[in-house]
Amino acid sequence: MTPILAVRDLEKTFGSLVAARDITVSVPAEQTIGVIGANGAGKTTFINMITGHLTPSKGTILFEDRDITGMPSREITRLGISRSFQVAQIFPTLSVFENMCIAAAVARRKDGALGSVTTPVHSGAAIAEAEATIDLFQISRYRHIAASTLPQGVRKLLDIGMAVVGWPRLLLLDEPTSGISIEEKFDLMQVVMSALKSRKITVLFVEHDMEIVARFADRVLAFYDGTVIADGTPKQTLDDPRVQELITGVKLKPNTAGAQNA
Repeated sequence: MTPILAVRDLEKTFGSLVAARDITVSVPAEQTIGVIGANGAGKTTFINMITGHLTPSKGTILFEDRDITGMPSREITRLGISRSFQVAQIFPTLSVFENMCIAAAVARRKDGALGSVTTPVHSGAAIAEAEATIDLFQISRYRHIAASTLPQGVRKLLDIGMAVVGWPRLLLLDEPTSGISIEEKFDLMQVVMSALKSRKITVLFVEHDMEIVARFADRVLAFYDGTVIADGTPKQTLDDPRVQELITGVKLKPNTAGAQNA
């Protein structure tokens, strides 16, 4: 079966600085992949190349067997790849419903631009999709609340919902639990992942919380020094000695290291 996303020999340089190198990854449809690594490891560079915010210096990116390498981000979004950012990209003075209607209207425009969307925002199709997505992300009680006054967790759900309103087939999430309290993070991720699975969306999510990664990812990519150093199930990747030493901060004892190499 053709993977929904295939990245081959991807590299990104900024002058003499190599931000990403030798990245080859194949992603089956409907898989949920956690992406881990310290700051500066290449995670965001990887995501930005897939979504068209950065042009690779080398390599290819195939989405549903179509070469999207170096395409503008707007064109990539129209093809079915969406993303949310660590800081919610919302209209703070507008209500949850108005935010979602705008996102639905933009998603329905052929050029994918905001432009003048006053009429589409109030179209039956945009309103119906906005309502359905608000229900899907379980934020109906906040429907008429201004986004600026929302609790942080609800703001995150709104932001991700706005990325999903156009029915993408691949979604990239940048630290979805950032700024969320320990008490809320698992419930929030449960809502998000249930919503995405119901729409059969393939997911790559960047995350620093290893408990979230272990619980919600089918597979984990570990980045270090611009490249992938481990790729496997959560257990396989998180138990990898290099991942423990270089990323999660668990250093192997000398006798343990010897036993691993025996």
